[in-house]
Amino acid sequence: MKKRRLPAFRGATIQGRQELPWHNARGFRSSMMAITAYSSISRWSGALGVCAIIAIIRPAHADPRAVVELFTSQGCSSCPPADRILGELAKDPSVIAVSLPIDYWDYLGWKDTLADSRFSARQKAYSQMRGDREVYTPQVVINGSLHVVGSDRPAIEDAIGVTQKADGVMSVPVTVMQVGKQINVSVAASGRSGAAMHGEVWICSIAKAVPISIGRGENGGRQVTYHNVVRSLLKVADWNGASGSWTVPLENIIREGVDAAVVYVQDGNRDKPGVMLGAAFAPIH
Repeated sequence: MKKRRLPAFRGATIQGRQELPWHNARGFRSSMMAITAYSSISRWSGALGVCAIIAIIRPAHADPRAVVELFTSQGCSSCPPADRILGELAKDPSVIAVSLPIDYWDYLGWKDTLADSRFSARQKAYSQMRGDREVYTPQVVINGSLHVVGSDRPAIEDAIGVTQKADGVMSVPVTVMQVGKQINVSVAASGRSGAAMHGEVWICSIAKAVPISIGRGENGGRQVTYHNVVRSLLKVADWNGASGSWTVPLENIIREGVDAAVVYVQDGNRDKPGVMLGAAFAPIH
């Protein structure tokens, strides 16, 4: 499996694609458990971010097993296989799979038309929290804690299984409902008695399928479809671990091409993201 590293984290020159360091199952699981141990220490150290979802008259799926975030780029020739896998994962109702196009490869000859500098910052924040400084494309972050190469489907599934065993991961029920021109979001109590919680509620608008014709760069001449692309982010409220409900006007998150939304509850805050505690996904009309 190939990946392109962010040069700012590995010196001034691009080191090219490198092989996934966990090709054997024993090495992969050892690395996973090391990161999981780190996550268990910091799980309750920060605010809980939440990205909310929208359903049409009915509640969204409230108990998925994983949130999978793909950091991808139209300027990275190693990314299209990962983009296809993300599309496959997006069909699984037990997985919240989203694409976050980054902008740090724009200088290679093609400016990514979906990229957002906030996604690049989020990827770097994850690496700083893990302490490994691993920033590359295509990179998948699973449940806010483990990362693998986005084109390695078995590694993604293995990481989902490992992260599910960590305390608190995907344990907070989240529901969302669209009522007319507004979105009602509900987050259940954390279930951790005596634990002081400080969190955030976010709504992420989603474009479920975006075909892009790439004119230049490493993927020049190709058409790639990007799946569940995050198109906007909006903080709704703070969350203290107790049950809560919020209402958001639909016009605050809607934009051209948006046809779904994602809600996720995450330990930590935007600058120091931790493990995913709950999530939901639903279409909007």
